[in-house]
Amino acid sequence: MILYNVTINIDYDCHDDWLKWMKQTHVPDVLDTGLFINAKICRIHAEEQGGVSYSIQYLLNSKSDYNTYQDLYAPKLQQEHTQKFSGKFVAFRTLLEVVYEKQP
Repeated sequence: MILYNVTINIDYDCHDDWLKWMKQTHVPDVLDTGLFINAKICRIHAEEQGGVSYSIQYLLNSKSDYNTYQDLYAPKLQQEHTQKFSGKFVAFRTLLEVVYEKQP
């Protein structure tokens, strides 16, 4: 499995609007591609000046699904985010391969 992680710091002054938009629009749009198993929005508990940090985690079955997402969907979805919150966030993306997972 592949974990696609987007770490973002969003300015305090638009945080509430951003979180609402992420929950109601952006994450559902990503999941609607049919390529993802699930998604989580996790608040990062750390001191941050000027904003709040989050880890948005999307789980996929394969690297092929990730590549399809990047080729067909990511540019438009990332552009929508950037246009809506331009100058109000910094983000970086990480791709992780799940090599072990144990459920209780």
